[in-house]
Order: sequence, then C-alpha cells, then structure tokens
Amino acid sequence: MKAETLQGFQTSMLKTVADIMTRDPVTVTPETPLTEVIRTIAERKISGLPVVDEAGKLVGVISETDLMWRETGVTPPPYIMLLDSVIYLENPGHYERELHKALGQTVKEAMSQKPITVTPDKPLREAAQILHEHKIHRLPVLNADGQVVGILTRGDIIRAMAAEQDR
Repeated sequence: MKAETLQGFQTSMLKTVADIMTRDPVTVTPETPLTEVIRTIAERKISGLPVVDEAGKLVGVISETDLMWRETGVTPPPYIMLLDSVIYLENPGHYERELHKALGQTVKEAMSQKPITVTPDKPLREAAQILHEHKIHRLPVLNADGQVVGILTRGDIIRAMAAEQDR
C-alpha cells in the first residue's frame, strides 16, 4: 500500500460517525406495509431502513435480508420419528419465527428487533469494526433520547475512504 493511501485511510478513520453518516434517513413504522418497504428500498437503491415508533425512537431495522424470506421460503427443521413422537433436531421456535417473517404483511412482522446502534460521537474506526464483527451493513445512529438522527452504512465508510484518497 502506498504511503499516501495509508495516510488517507488513517485520516478518514480519525473521523466520527457524525462526520460521514447519512442524516435524517428514510424511516418506516412497524405498521408500514412490506410492499411499500420493498418499493422504497428498490427505488432509493438502499439495503435497509430503520423502524421507528411515533416518537421517532428506534424499534428495529428492516433489511433486504429480512425481506428475502418472502421469496426463498422457509425450510422446516429436521426431525426424527421415534415411537410416534416427533423429535426436532433444531429449535422449532426458530422455524416459526422464519415462517412468520415469510408470511408477514407489515414491517413489524418481518423486521429485526434490537438492532446494534451507535452514537454520533463514536469514532468511525470503532463503528467500522462493529459493522465488520457483526457482519451487518448499517448502523442506526441515535441521539441521547434514542431517536434516529442518522444511519451509517458500509458504503458511507468506503466513500469517506475514497474521498481521503482523492485529496
């Protein structure tokens, strides 16, 4: 890696989440129909949306991954029969949750609950590490009241790195 490229990368990593996050992101409510979410994600070319309540507080995230259940279907858990009893080899509760997502009509039925979040003052390096370690694509950014003030995506970080290289 060239010295100037490394220096640009290190400079971009000194920033905070607030420096590069997307402010005032598009949000949806738990009652939003999934058809509307699918249209919004496709039209805006984004991969997910924060889900907020009436007060603007985060209650979940709806992503392309959550919506894929509608097309891919759900595979029942493996089981064995022993003396007229069914013994599941995996937790059947997981199957029920997947089936509920696949058949859901509103965001509430398909969203991921308890998403990982960050605050605007978090160092960008730490936020990038969270995205990488948890294998997620976006981090809702919350203020002290738990309201969504932004969203940080992997793409935001890559664009910040590219901007530093161009300097």
